[in-house]
Amino acid sequence: MSPLNVYHFGPPTGPIVLALHGVTGHGKRWEALATEHLPDVRIIAPDLRGHGRSTALPPWNFETIVQDLVELLTAETDEPVVVVAHSFGGACALHLVDSHPHLVRKLVLLDSAIALEPELLMDIALSSLASPDYESSEHARRDKVATGWGEVEPRLVDAELTEHLMPITDGRVGWRVSLPAINSYWGQLARPYRLPPKELPTVLVQAMKVRPPFVTPEFRVALTERLGDNLTLLEWDCEHMVAQARPAETAALIRSVL
Repeated sequence: MSPLNVYHFGPPTGPIVLALHGVTGHGKRWEALATEHLPDVRIIAPDLRGHGRSTALPPWNFETIVQDLVELLTAETDEPVVVVAHSFGGACALHLVDSHPHLVRKLVLLDSAIALEPELLMDIALSSLASPDYESSEHARRDKVATGWGEVEPRLVDAELTEHLMPITDGRVGWRVSLPAINSYWGQLARPYRLPPKELPTVLVQAMKVRPPFVTPEFRVALTERLGDNLTLLEWDCEHMVAQARPAETAALIRSVL
């Protein structure tokens, strides 16, 4: 049995889109995009290890996540899939195609985060340790809106809080994640980037309002040099939560690669 909790959207047959969320996220975050914009597309969206309702057991690294995904895909299909991956999910996808290229036929990276500055990641990790939870759901909402969700419809923010926020101790609330795993994953993002096979059609969307950018100039250059005409590079004028902030555009992009 897979150690991952997995959400399935759309019909039970047809080409598969494997949708990977970012750090502190969850698979159900793809639900609105799937049901409202891509109801005819078969989408598989796991909670990555340490997130949502999946196992939180270590090791917490790219290699373990890749093995989880290989087991999931082996159970779901014998055909290569389209991978749509956001932020940390993009880094996971790049490690997946690096070690198991036969499992992926096209790759869509939504403001992927990979090979970031160690100093930035240290600051993020220390901040999450210092403030791991919230005094109320309203406090959590304000934090979301201030950190990449400012352009997302309020109803989608409501859905995020309903699904992913849970009571902890002393009346406080926190995200449905393993804090040890999350802090390990911040460290994983300091590792060198991996690049897709030269022949893999790849789309990279960079959210241009993110400062400092999660898509580094060095990664963009390396990806361009590696893939050439197999790379489509898009710059969208939005914040980090690309699929939630620009759902219609994201859905059209996914349809274009099916």
